[in-house]
Amino acid sequence: MARQDRRRGKKRVCNFCVDKVEYIDYKEAGRLRRFITERGKILPRRITGNCARHQRQLTVAIKRARNVALLPFTAE
Repeated sequence: MARQDRRRGKKRVCNFCVDKVEYIDYKEAGRLRRFITERGKILPRRITGNCARHQRQLTVAIKRARNVALLPFTAE
């Protein structure tokens, strides 16, 4: 039990909730780029700390940005 307590870090806070963002816009490529890896994969909630609602919106926004060539599908 003691080992699990030490490993557990601080609870992350959703960046979008802190900024009071209602809608994540796919045209904000700079903001979306923080939530994808250098290989082009979408980072999971447990790493980014987003709430479920904003993580779903973020995923849709990243996929839309990829389709209009604002973000890459894969690494350069």
